[in-house]
Amino acid sequence: MTVGVDQQRWEAVLGRDQTQDGQFVYAVASTGIYCRPSCPSRRPFRNRVRFFSGPDAAEAAGYRACLRCAPRADLAPSRQQIERAREYLDQHWDETVTLERLSQVTQLSRYHLQRAFKQVIGLTPKGYASIQRLERMKSRLKEGDTVSRATYEAGFGSGSRAYEHARKGLGMTPGTYRNGGRGMRIRFSIVETEHDQLLIAGTDRGLCAVMLGEDHTTLEASLRREYPAAVLERDDEGLEPWAQSIRDQLGSDDELLPLALDVGGSPFQWQVWEALQKIPRGETRSYQAIARQLGRPTAARAVARACASNRVALVIPCHRAVRGDGSLGGYRWGVERKRRLLQDELRSRDSLKASAVTAS
Repeated sequence: MTVGVDQQRWEAVLGRDQTQDGQFVYAVASTGIYCRPSCPSRRPFRNRVRFFSGPDAAEAAGYRACLRCAPRADLAPSRQQIERAREYLDQHWDETVTLERLSQVTQLSRYHLQRAFKQVIGLTPKGYASIQRLERMKSRLKEGDTVSRATYEAGFGSGSRAYEHARKGLGMTPGTYRNGGRGMRIRFSIVETEHDQLLIAGTDRGLCAVMLGEDHTTLEASLRREYPAAVLERDDEGLEPWAQSIRDQLGSDDELLPLALDVGGSPFQWQVWEALQKIPRGETRSYQAIARQLGRPTAARAVARACASNRVALVIPCHRAVRGDGSLGGYRWGVERKRRLLQDELRSRDSLKASAVTAS
């Protein structure tokens, strides 16, 4: 077994990756038990873990099956059945496909289909179909269609349904999206940190941009490119609480406290962003590992694109996502800045551990 494969398997265990169930098992030396990658039990220390191709190999080495995740139980349904369901939804994006109809296509019960589809794809069939319609509506709006025509062409049954989906997926109404943010009032502030200038911008609903840069002029120009038709207002005093909260986190080992966000993204992008927020400071995950964690093992590039589309640096810590070989990959605010952020987090974490050992 190569180090690379072991590392991929360990990342699957850390992410409780259900798509890897049946591909291998892991055994824990201190307990004598082996488990599925998705086992909900507490994660063991890495140095106590061994990987095996399956239950027979683990039991031959003296380990016994976990009663909680039952690694010998049959795995069903197959990924091929779920892919068949997804292809059907892709082909019938302009129709209302019921769960009953989809179960007939896949020969699965509605209960198992719903459960397995969410495990593999990361969304329910209904949620996945909604994404397809939203993406089509966005495309039509960008091409210059009227809101009513784009709504109709995307398969939404009514304007109210389109409005509801757009609010969640775009962070604004369809009309506002089409007009480049026209009518939006965005307040912003630029403050200094130890290494960089930090721009914070927000609407009445929450943060819509957090950017890192070297000077005020470049940062403000970047914000104007993001929201070309919005009304921008400098408000250092009003945004000071947000700015101070983010700035404080740069010099501590504490995780950033939750902040209200007004950032548009597809459901899949939000899944990626939420996964990034769960990565501990000083640690990284590969794009592939995040994709597997979300039940989309072939979506590493989509994960990378979601990281690249993140508008709120640090709040959504996309600097903790790296390539499979450990190299840094890209970063919207510069690769060297990404390297420095990770180094600072690692030093902070190691310093805290050293202090804890000394105190004990």
